[in-house]
Amino acid sequence: MASVVLSEAEKLYIVHGVQEDLRVDGRGCEDYRCAEVETDIVSNTSGSARVKLVDTDILVGIKAEMGTPKLEKPDEGYLEFFVDCSSNATPELEGRGGEELGTDIANTLYRVFSSENSVDLKSLCINPREHCWVLYVDVLLLEYGGNIFDAISIAVKAALFNTRIPKVRVLEDEEGTKEIELSDDPYDCIRLNVDEVPCIVTLSKIGYRHVVDATLQEEACSLASLLISVTSKGALTSMKKVGKGSLDPESIFEMMETGQRVGKSLHVALQKILDEEESLGTSRPKVGFLG
Repeated sequence: MASVVLSEAEKLYIVHGVQEDLRVDGRGCEDYRCAEVETDIVSNTSGSARVKLVDTDILVGIKAEMGTPKLEKPDEGYLEFFVDCSSNATPELEGRGGEELGTDIANTLYRVFSSENSVDLKSLCINPREHCWVLYVDVLLLEYGGNIFDAISIAVKAALFNTRIPKVRVLEDEEGTKEIELSDDPYDCIRLNVDEVPCIVTLSKIGYRHVVDATLQEEACSLASLLISVTSKGALTSMKKVGKGSLDPESIFEMMETGQRVGKSLHVALQKILDEEESLGTSRPKVGFLG
């Protein structure tokens, strides 16, 4: 992971500020920085999104391809996650560093989406035991500026919201041979319900308090963080501790409460942006590096 080197005086300044609920950039402990979210920006995908959280830049593309259902779940489709950490994101991701971080992020996403309700996988089934849609979720970390797990989860949810899967008809001839016919109409498609798709809220313990959406400087002052995945209704679906430090039970309980509260607000703000952008249709202006 990327890190910055701070002097003891700088660390002390950040820690003391957090204890007073006043961070270096003027935010309170439970405040997120302003995020830029843009969808439908990669043309050869079924859905895509880009999220820029100050110096953290994430691009997600989703490709729907036909596959065979898994043996243990014959009437469901499934998601596959691939994470590429660009060596340009930070020098520390060159070589094996980027691979290890990519694997860690992918494993975290599999864990977050292991909840049966996160995505309606049954809607991705075309023919039980024979055909289903597989959603290949490609995550590209373009720039690392802290709090990547939250930014990636926001980008994945936005890309899933943007995903359009062609409707199919299963035709069967007299001999029982099945043929699949895809609709040519781009508007004749399946849209995913993302209401239960969780977002990750990372809570970093600094001194006796914890903060959300930590900057790289704040991450350098934190020995332990808690990654909590939360649905729009505030339901907690998974939890993971990162960092070398320890967390006492009381801190974990407080962080869980904060994560649920902040997570609900995060979902509301994200859904508002997605709905507004969708309402503009093709007339919306393109921004960012693809504008």
